[in-house]
Amino acid sequence: MPSKIIFIIAISLALAACRANPPRQSANSPSERTASDERDTERNADANPVTPPQSAGGSYLAGDGPGADTPANLHQIPDAVPRNEPLHRYANRPYKVMGKDYTPLTVTGQYKERGIASWYGKKFHGQKTSIGEIYDMYGMTAASTILPIPSYARVTNLANQKSVIVRVNDRGPFLHERIIDLSYTAASKLGLIGNGQGMVEVESLKGDDTAPPPISPIYKAPIQITPLPDEPPVTSGGKVYLQLGAFNSQSGAEEFLSSMRAKLGDTGKQLSMSRKNGMFKVRIGTYTNADAAREIALKLESRLGFKPVVSLY
Repeated sequence: MPSKIIFIIAISLALAACRANPPRQSANSPSERTASDERDTERNADANPVTPPQSAGGSYLAGDGPGADTPANLHQIPDAVPRNEPLHRYANRPYKVMGKDYTPLTVTGQYKERGIASWYGKKFHGQKTSIGEIYDMYGMTAASTILPIPSYARVTNLANQKSVIVRVNDRGPFLHERIIDLSYTAASKLGLIGNGQGMVEVESLKGDDTAPPPISPIYKAPIQITPLPDEPPVTSGGKVYLQLGAFNSQSGAEEFLSSMRAKLGDTGKQLSMSRKNGMFKVRIGTYTNADAAREIALKLESRLGFKPVVSLY
């Protein structure tokens, strides 16, 4: 057979083999991980139920992601406020997941580590965490393999230096060497949603006996932060306040009110809540006139991270 024909046949066979056997992705590739893989993580836990990790790369787990009713003002949801809480009776015992042993810490304020953070969202929204609380993707919470639960931690995105404080109330993540799984809101405030993960520094924080208790479970009355209205025209008569937030649910407004009191200290004594047209509004005041209220709003802006609006009642 002519050598030219033999060469053509050999090339054709090689191309056919390539089409029949595409290159395999590595075992750590996000596209190879399935929901059943994550559920296996739960089934393999010896002692405590766990919320599985979601993000293994630039995207979240299939079926997970942002919720359809995501609040418009996620960045106005306040950080968790560190407080002293009794550790869960069972969730801080040594345990084993997927053949690996873990020994949780039992003292707060003695942990600082850098590593990969990911986040989990709607797939586990409303499910129980390792200490029996209901996971709320719009709260400021997190899961850790070894931090005491419940406890509090400061998480800093090393790419942009943004920081948040979260309440650790769940176990995980157990795959891909990540050190913390964040709630959707916490990840959003850190700028981690788009990439699915990022390098962070996690620092355990000591609690404060005077801090207000967290609302639990948040999921039964989820935070519903609505966009603040434009500053209304102020006319003669009535009382002048500064409005800090407006909520669809009373429990959401009460939680926000508690966090604002903790953040503002003595100034927070002027805070109050009212109901108008079906909305629960958190406000501070009163003030002698609109100009005086605007001056206070400028001073509060740097402390709160947003500017209150003048409101007349």
